[in-house]
Amino acid sequence: MYKSQRLIRLIMLVNAKKNFTLRELADELGVSQRTISRDLIELGELGIPVYSVQGRGGGFRLLNERLLPAIAFTESEATALFFASQSLAYFGSVPFGKAAASALDKFYHYLPPDLKERISRLTGKMAIWSPRRSMSAECLEVLLQAVMIRSAATIVYQSGTSADERVIQPIGLYSDQGYWYCPAYCFTRKAYRLFRADRIRSAVLNEEVCCLDEVDEKTVFNWNEEELKKAPKTDFIVRLTPEGVRMLEGNGRLQPHIECEPDGSGRIGISIPRKDVAFFADMVWMLGPEAVIIEPPEAREWVNGRLAAMQRQYAESIPESESRQVTDIPKSQAP
Repeated sequence: MYKSQRLIRLIMLVNAKKNFTLRELADELGVSQRTISRDLIELGELGIPVYSVQGRGGGFRLLNERLLPAIAFTESEATALFFASQSLAYFGSVPFGKAAASALDKFYHYLPPDLKERISRLTGKMAIWSPRRSMSAECLEVLLQAVMIRSAATIVYQSGTSADERVIQPIGLYSDQGYWYCPAYCFTRKAYRLFRADRIRSAVLNEEVCCLDEVDEKTVFNWNEEELKKAPKTDFIVRLTPEGVRMLEGNGRLQPHIECEPDGSGRIGISIPRKDVAFFADMVWMLGPEAVIIEPPEAREWVNGRLAAMQRQYAESIPESESRQVTDIPKSQAP
């Protein structure tokens, strides 16, 4: 067996095993243990992280991540992967740190020159906008890893003006309006909770806590289903102008419940938890005059409260110094 063939075979063997000894590899490849030892050193120089385990029952292990076998892609698949990776560029942080950019660099390196050129032409031509929020990529990585290896995590969570330590079993991650959210079972509170990732100050794996099977079976789509069924409900009814219907096209919570009229206007009629009235009223508030809340009364009161606060704010006189700053803007700088 040629050395190049042996090294390729060796890569496949170490990827398939969690741990191994020199004798096992030597017997498998039909060479001496000294030869295998030299080969492992070469793999390390090539960037394959093999490390030794000392003591009884020791041997060798592959550090952190195994290398995946080569996969053949069509040109359309290659383009799709490039765009999918580029679409993450507008997030403040992602759960896999710099891994996406590193994978894209490796992937791009092996593309045929003509396909490289065509894909390069997409740079700056396509984008998926997302509000850029500041949060810890390291914390996101820990949460994602906890889901993947079925582990609990210890986090420090900022809630209001205080930060406290929680032990959680993450269910998953999802992004909404640029924020990352982590639904999880909180062992500290003994209940399911939704954690906003930018409020997590630190996160480490906690493999000493025994994870719950029932939590592991939940997804980001149904994690609070049982709680929602038990929660007191109220009818949420909204009347929309045609422009209001259009403005809600990308709203995953309200858009599916819009009943459109022949003239383009619409109506929303759904049952929501009473504790979430302000949350839903706030979404309608963003539509301005393009929507009117009909029910419940407390949602209308919430909107009226915001209107009154804005009226008071604009009724106050602007300090002369600030007023001068506004009126003195050169025409070239005015919008």
